[in-house]
Amino acid sequence: MKRVLFPAILMMVACFSFAQQKNVKEARTIANGTNPDFAKAESLINEALTNPETKEDPNTWNVAGFVQKRINEKEMEKAYLKQPYDTTKAYVALNKMFEYFYKADELEQIPDEKGKVKIKFRKANTATMVTERPNLINGGIHFFNEDDNKQAIALFGTYLDAASNPMFEKENYLQNDTLLPQVAYYATLAAMKAEDNNAILKYAPLAVSAPEEGKYALEILATAYKDKGETEKWLQTLQEGVRRYPDYSFFFGHLIDYYSTNEKYDEALEFANNMAASAPDNAFFSYVKGCLYHNMKDYDNAIDVYKKTIELDPSYAEAYSNLGLIYFLKDQDAAD
Repeated sequence: MKRVLFPAILMMVACFSFAQQKNVKEARTIANGTNPDFAKAESLINEALTNPETKEDPNTWNVAGFVQKRINEKEMEKAYLKQPYDTTKAYVALNKMFEYFYKADELEQIPDEKGKVKIKFRKANTATMVTERPNLINGGIHFFNEDDNKQAIALFGTYLDAASNPMFEKENYLQNDTLLPQVAYYATLAAMKAEDNNAILKYAPLAVSAPEEGKYALEILATAYKDKGETEKWLQTLQEGVRRYPDYSFFFGHLIDYYSTNEKYDEALEFANNMAASAPDNAFFSYVKGCLYHNMKDYDNAIDVYKKTIELDPSYAEAYSNLGLIYFLKDQDAAD
């Protein structure tokens, strides 16, 4: 009985595996047709993606990506022909295409039983992804405007993550893509709206160098660190903000408030002294130091530093105002 049953089980497994491979081929054929039934193609390939016999096969994921590529193409074709089309469907498919092609590439890196790595799909898939990558920005903007921030993060994130993916090593996006900081800022905004601090921590650092939006990205990043209770990183981000954007009050105000509230004046003065030493002619850095002495009620040092600030910038109104306030306070103390 066992001798009969064992081969029968093997035959059943082989047949089942063959059926899944057939599903993969059929899904590709359907998707590549003139009038493709994408629902059927997705059903066939999705079954293969989860089946133990085919889910580790790079071709399964390659075909899955191809199906999504064709869905996107068909919707874009309708748009070009001014026919009704599904914008959301098009961009979701585009994002899935990247996901599936990445997985196919990952599986291709695994050596076979002979220890060899065979790369079949990377060249063609990379070329497709390089062409389609800019449309991920349009997709992210679409979802952002629809207030679907989770999807916006996904599309913007896929665009940004490509910069560090080995499939695009030749493109060197980290050096050559000038849009990275701005797209990172869009991703950060979407993450802020979605209250997704992890996404903020991932993408905001990429946005800091954006010429116009960098200071806002840094503010959002600082707030995320504070919300997560990471005080040290919050302080470091505020300090970076003061150095990068001395005219933007958010960083200076929160930093001085923290040092004053917690009476960490030694740390504050060390930071202020380092700032002043790095740029002796910077009136703002001098002003920061004066404010610290002011809050410490060390009025004599505060007067000296405010005067230094005015020497550096005779139009520094806040330094004049605070200097006058200190003289008033000293007169009050003397009268008492």
